[in-house]
Amino acid sequence: MEGFQASASESSSATDQEFHLIANRVARLVETARRELGRDQKAAKASLVTASHILQAEIERCSGANGPSRGGLAAWQILRVRAYIDENLHCSIHIQDLSAVARRSPAHFSRKFKLAVGESPHAYVVRRRLEKACHLMITGAASLSEIALSVGFSDQSHLCRLFRRVFGQSPANWRRERETPDRSPQGPAWPRISHQQSAR
Repeated sequence: MEGFQASASESSSATDQEFHLIANRVARLVETARRELGRDQKAAKASLVTASHILQAEIERCSGANGPSRGGLAAWQILRVRAYIDENLHCSIHIQDLSAVARRSPAHFSRKFKLAVGESPHAYVVRRRLEKACHLMITGAASLSEIALSVGFSDQSHLCRLFRRVFGQSPANWRRERETPDRSPQGPAWPRISHQQSAR
């Protein structure tokens, strides 16, 4: 009985800690949006969209308790993996890292992630990197080589190759089309790339 109580207490503590991490992340994003609202509405909107995604994932996790999703991964596992990917886009992300976050073996995780999300972990990571690159291209003035490295691509040519495959044009042309004559970027804050596009 004592062992059960200790286990329940540890589980409750882990849940509280996870809640505080999520709450702090959302609070930071909302604060960023508030700060940028008068200066850069696109950056503010990007922060709010990200906060909204986090909250929606948390709602799904809570409503589904800890039961399996349609793909065999629990909602909390998908939430944790997505959060880990978004926080580590700037560095190498290996399947062993993601499977450890989800507490599954690499082979089991890869199979179940694709069933749950609709694309392989690798394709999902590439898509998120491209989406973040798009966001940085239209909300800042960093060079393409800087952006490529900041979102985890090996170099600018790596970014250009994958970007052209998905969008059918170079990142430079895509960025130029979204700039006004005074060089202020226009267009969606953080475009969504379909599974089909990122998998091509």
